Amino acid sequence: MNAEFAALPNDIETLKAALVTARAEVAAALAQCSHDQALIAYLKLEIAKLKRDRFGPRSERTARLLEQMELQLEELEASATEDELAAEIAAGKTSQVAAFTRTRPGRKPFPAHLPRERKVEPGPTACACCGGTRLAKLGEDVTETLEVIPRSWKVIQTVREKFTCRDCEGISQPPAPFHVTPRGWAGPNLLAMLLFEKFGQHQPLNRQADRYAREGVPLSLSTLADQVGACTVALMPLFERLRAHVMAAERLHGDDTTVPVLARGKTDIARAWVYVRDDRPFGGPAPPAAVFYYSRDRRGEHPQGHLASYAGILQADAYGGYGKLYAADRRPGPILEAGCWAHARRKFFVLADVESAAWRKAHSNKMGRKQPAVISPLCLEAVQRIDALFDIERDINGCPNNQRHDMRQEFSAPLVGDLHVWLREQRGKLSGANDVAKAMDYMLKRWPAFTRFLDDGRICLTNNAAERALRGIALGRKSWLFAGSDRGGDRAAVMYSLIVSAKMNDVDPQDWLAHVLATIAQHPTNRLDELLPWNYRPHQAAIRMAA
Repeated sequence: MNAEFAALPNDIETLKAALVTARAEVAAALAQCSHDQALIAYLKLEIAKLKRDRFGPRSERTARLLEQMELQLEELEASATEDELAAEIAAGKTSQVAAFTRTRPGRKPFPAHLPRERKVEPGPTACACCGGTRLAKLGEDVTETLEVIPRSWKVIQTVREKFTCRDCEGISQPPAPFHVTPRGWAGPNLLAMLLFEKFGQHQPLNRQADRYAREGVPLSLSTLADQVGACTVALMPLFERLRAHVMAAERLHGDDTTVPVLARGKTDIARAWVYVRDDRPFGGPAPPAAVFYYSRDRRGEHPQGHLASYAGILQADAYGGYGKLYAADRRPGPILEAGCWAHARRKFFVLADVESAAWRKAHSNKMGRKQPAVISPLCLEAVQRIDALFDIERDINGCPNNQRHDMRQEFSAPLVGDLHVWLREQRGKLSGANDVAKAMDYMLKRWPAFTRFLDDGRICLTNNAAERALRGIALGRKSWLFAGSDRGGDRAAVMYSLIVSAKMNDVDPQDWLAHVLATIAQHPTNRLDELLPWNYRPHQAAIRMAA
């Protein structure tokens, strides 16, 4: 150590320069390390996405895992950029250390349909080398910068000139402009934005009103709410056609979720119900759609009323309120129950999740509790057996009904038979209070519903279609906190039906709502199906192609 200090120069200026160089080297090393961490996170995320696209989601944790990886990548990328700039600043103070430059993943070109604004920088008038003025253009380099134009507002003045007749003194004037709402003052694009922000992006009207006021357009909360109610009435005929389309399905997905609703001095827990028609897994030609309902509680009379005129296959969880729907003497006909293997798998997965068990153990120790983190080998084997069925389903997804039936009879039926024998054997060794036994009983007591997919290619292995449709409500609860009333819940159900159905058909909900609101009042009643989202052709397509 003394020899190292003795080797250092005694000149203060030389020591300062060495310190600056050392700091630059440390900054460059830190930037390199941050870059490597961001690159590793980026490659892990890409690998995970490719695996999902290639093999499909292997568990209900896949989506959550990808979101966590994306969040981690976001933080690492920001940190790497900060360290890169710090290294550049440090390297600029010394000539002995080269500046660190990150190697970033290739960026996709900007979309071709975006308009281009060409800004030509003034060229030189004289040569920078000799000062000559005889310059000839050799070419040009173009640097593209993505920019956004803040939302602009405008007032459209429709002028209706009056004319009087010199012969009869009668007065003639064009009709007043059409508004979809009575005493309307808002255009269809504004109304569509208002509805989509509230029900599609979960922005309550009070937040929208605040934002509009900051943009110089003060609109009161009551004024905006009045337009929402009027639009709901205008769109109700379309909702009825959407409901008729969904209830005509051979097979439905059904599910529900909680919706806090304002009550006297508190909030009650209401329910939002969804029924999804999605024939794409068995190659059906009918477009997908979803219908939502609202109820103050979760009594069984609600789904029984929703499906009063339906007869077919219902894929749902084991909620007891569906029980009367499966009665053999039901009118207009019985509904066949199809179990959800994802629900059954989840009960085993919770007891076989190593990561969650470790978290529970750490959390219980921190809180001073002694809760054993049990990982059941039986549940782990059950998950693996069920996953083998999911692997077969990924290969036949989208195939015709008969082909799915034949493949299931050949490959899935033996696995299901072995699983049934194994469950019965293992269940006999467990007590009724055991959590593993409860997970097994969930399947064994409903075994005909779980095995119905083997004999009918239209049935899916899971009820994930309904859960995906409800995902927006689960996310929105954090923004709007609660529904204001039962009427508000019914209104939300109508709008969720329209918006979610548009998304299921890869249609921009706001663009489609603007088109519908601009045309529905003048559209023939017997041709309302033409306005449903799967029949919509974006009117901006021609504009984008021209641009």
